[in-house]
Amino acid sequence: MKQQSVTTARKKLPAFVLVVEDDAVLGLTIENALLDAGVKQVALSTSTEEAMEHLRDERPDAIVLDVHLADRDDGWAIAELVRTLGPDSPRIIFSTGAPQDIPEDIAALGCVLEKPYDAAILVDLLREPEKKGLISRLRDVLR
Repeated sequence: MKQQSVTTARKKLPAFVLVVEDDAVLGLTIENALLDAGVKQVALSTSTEEAMEHLRDERPDAIVLDVHLADRDDGWAIAELVRTLGPDSPRIIFSTGAPQDIPEDIAALGCVLEKPYDAAILVDLLREPEKKGLISRLRDVLR
């Protein structure tokens, strides 16, 4: 019997990632790491308003979301809005220097990376299968 390698058993990277980050250096570092890893499209937003414009026009597969943006200190409001899109909503990865500031129910909407972090950790996280809630698992079984 042939065994799958660890890399083929893991999920492929999302094709399109929206990065919401107001630190230009970190944003570009993340963008380069994602493109180098094989993500086909990366969009950068430096504010809540720009992120909302991207979400109105396009549907990313995943969002890397800085929760403390220069224009708003509650970037997780974007995550709450994204989750209203239903079961096929983009995967969310929170990025923050103060993870304790994210309300517990909001943090449960995605993974939390504490800054500073290595972009390779983000890439590995995006390759991992997304943990599904009970309703999503039931839906998969019934299909």
